[in-house]
Amino acid sequence: MISAAKVTGKRKNSLTQADTHIATFERFRWNIPKKYNIATDVCDFWAKKNKDKPALICLHDDGRQHSYSFSGLSRISCQLAHLLAEVGFGRRMRLGILLPQSPEAALSHLAAYRMGAIALPLSIFLGEQSLLYRLKASSTRAIIIEKDSLPKLLAIKDQLPDLRSIIVVQTDRAALPPGCLDFWEGLRAMPGTYEAADTLSDDPALLIFTSGTTGHPKGALHAHRIALAHLPALELSHDFTPQEGDLFWTPSDWALGNGMLNIVLPAWHHSLPVLSYNMRKFNADIALEVMAQFQVRNVFLPPSALRALQKLPFDQIRQSDVKLRTLVSGGEALDTALLEWGRKAFGLDIAEIYGQTECNAVLGNNPNLFPLKPGSMGKKIPGHHVAIIDDQGREVKAGLTGHIAVKRPDPALFLEYWRDPDGTAEKYIDNWLLTGDRGVMDQDGYFYFGGREDDIIICAGQRMGPTEIEYCLMSHPKVALAAVIGVPDPDHGQIVKAFIQLEPDHVANPELTKELQDYVKQALEEHQYPRLIDYVQSLPMTSNGKIMRRLLREA
Repeated sequence: MISAAKVTGKRKNSLTQADTHIATFERFRWNIPKKYNIATDVCDFWAKKNKDKPALICLHDDGRQHSYSFSGLSRISCQLAHLLAEVGFGRRMRLGILLPQSPEAALSHLAAYRMGAIALPLSIFLGEQSLLYRLKASSTRAIIIEKDSLPKLLAIKDQLPDLRSIIVVQTDRAALPPGCLDFWEGLRAMPGTYEAADTLSDDPALLIFTSGTTGHPKGALHAHRIALAHLPALELSHDFTPQEGDLFWTPSDWALGNGMLNIVLPAWHHSLPVLSYNMRKFNADIALEVMAQFQVRNVFLPPSALRALQKLPFDQIRQSDVKLRTLVSGGEALDTALLEWGRKAFGLDIAEIYGQTECNAVLGNNPNLFPLKPGSMGKKIPGHHVAIIDDQGREVKAGLTGHIAVKRPDPALFLEYWRDPDGTAEKYIDNWLLTGDRGVMDQDGYFYFGGREDDIIICAGQRMGPTEIEYCLMSHPKVALAAVIGVPDPDHGQIVKAFIQLEPDHVANPELTKELQDYVKQALEEHQYPRLIDYVQSLPMTSNGKIMRRLLREA
C-alpha cells in the first residue's frame, strides 16, 4: 500500500500511524495556527499546488456528471464572495445555505469562510416554522437557496427583517420573484480572485443548529479551527487516509455535521476528491449503484442507510462492483447483527464514530488498529480528552456509568450557543463539556452509550437507556421501527412505553403486544420490557434519521 506521504504529503495535524491505539494517541499533537481560514486551507492551498486536481465530482439526477478542480472551486467561490459583497454582505454576517448536496452548497461554504462570514447550513427538509426560527434567531442577512425551497422562504420573508438578499440556484433560467438574484447569472461578471479574510483560528465560521431532539434547537457556533479538529477522526476511522485512490461519499445531508464537517472539509484538507449526489431520500439500490459506478473507496453511512441496505438481497450486494476500503457510521449505537451483516456484505468492519453538534467526532474505531467491540462507540480519537464523569466533574472508574464529557481546551469544542451565555455555561462542569449523553468506559478504554440524559428511564430504582430496548424490538421480524420513552407510574416511578411501527402485512392486536413484551423479557431483563405499547403509522424523525423522542414525550 502506498503511504499517505507519497500520495499527498503529510500536513500538520495529521496522525502518525503506530502499532497500537495508545501509541497513535500519544504521538499526536495539535498544531493549530493563530491565523487560519478554512477556504485558504482546504481549497486555495491545493489550487496553487496542483490546480487541476479534482476536488468535487457531481452526479445529477438525470445522469449528468461534472467535476470541479480545486482551482475551479477557488475561482468560483471568489466570484461568489464578490457577488455577496456587492449586495452588502460582509464579515461576521450569517449566510444561510439552504441547498442539497451540490457544488453550489460547497461553493457557498467556501465563499462564507473566505469573507470571514458565518455559514449557516440549513436542511432542505425544514418546514416553514423551523426555517423561520433559525433564520430569525441568527439574524441571517443573506441566503442561498434552491428554487424548490423558495416558496416556503417567501411565505415567511415578511417575518425576517434582517434578511436582505436571496440568491436562488435554478437551472431553467425562469423569471425569479422580485428581489431575488440568480446564482449562476450573478457570478458571470464577477472577478475570479478575492483575498481571503485574515481570520484567526478562533474566529467564528459556522453556525449549526442542533436537531432539536431535546428541547428547543440551539445554534452551536464553531470557529475556523473546526476544520482542523475533524482531521484525526477522519484519518483514524478511515484507516489512516489519505491513501492511494481514496474517494469519499456520504448520503448524509451536508447541512449536518456528518456531511460537511466529517467528510467534505477534512477530505479536501488532504486534497482527496469528494462525490456529491443529491439523494433527497435514501434509496439502497441507487446507493449501491453509485458506490460501484464511481468506485467509492470511503463512505459514511448513517445507521438508517445501513438498515436499508441490509434489506437488499444479499447476493445483490456481494455481486455488485462496490469496492469499499473503509465504511464508517455514527449517530446511534450499532447492534451486533448489523455489524456482522456489514462484515459479510462488504468484507470489512463498520467503524463507528461518536460526537455531537457542540463537539463532534471525539470517539471512534479503527478495526485494523484495535478490535471492535459490539455496542461500543470506540476509543478516544487522538487529540481529544474524553472521559466518564460524575455530577461533580470527577472522572469515575472504568465500569461505572456517568456523563460522557470532553475536556477543554479542544479545537473541536464549539465557541458558544448563539446568543445564549446561560445555555453555554450550563453545558459545562468546570472544564468538562457535557455531551448530554450518559455512558460507561470499560477497562480497555472502550466507550458505550447509555442514552441521553433526558431519555434515561428509572423504573423501580433501575436506570436504563432506551436504545437497547429499541434495538431488541426492531430485531423482531414484525417490527419495522421502535421508539422507547419513560412515562410516569405511581408504583414504579416510571415504566417503559414503546411506540411501534409494524412491517407491512402485520396487524396490531393484544396477542402481538404480549408477544413483543415476552420477546423483550426473554432477550433483556425483566424490568426492561414495555408495559405500554402504542402502534403508529410513522415515528417523528430528524432529517438525519434520528427518532425524536421529545415529541413522543410531549404528545
